[in-house]
Amino acid sequence: MKTINIGISDDSRKKVVEVLKKLLADTYFLYFKTHTYHWNVTGMMFQTLHAMFMQQYTELWNTIDLIAERIRSLGEYAPSSYKELSQLTSIKDDDKIPKAEEMLKNLIQDHEKIIQFIRDNFSIAEESNDEATVDLLTQRLDAHEKTAWMLRATIE
Repeated sequence: MKTINIGISDDSRKKVVEVLKKLLADTYFLYFKTHTYHWNVTGMMFQTLHAMFMQQYTELWNTIDLIAERIRSLGEYAPSSYKELSQLTSIKDDDKIPKAEEMLKNLIQDHEKIIQFIRDNFSIAEESNDEATVDLLTQRLDAHEKTAWMLRATIE
């Protein structure tokens, strides 16, 4: 990697990038899970959940690019293989297609994992004076909290 001069030390950039790589992997896997739920949901709430999942996976899809480009802006390569992403993610695959309510519970749990991860690692970007990543993490935190609330509200 070439040395870049953006006001963030090499060590700080690498720490921030590690956080972003994990966030990218979790976002990618959550996107995929949400998209498959969109395809496979059944039951009385089919239309509502089908449309809601589409809105959610579309938002996640658009975010994947933002996170990867932030990694590149910091001078590192974004994860580029399914194997690498799967080693970084905390989002678990389903063994079978769950029922609609279980889909909602799984997505709540996954969004909450990402919320906790962002909160646990937010200080790394702050301490690195990386305002762009702080902004990205703040936006992601807001989006995941709002989505988790909407999912919880759907099953209450």
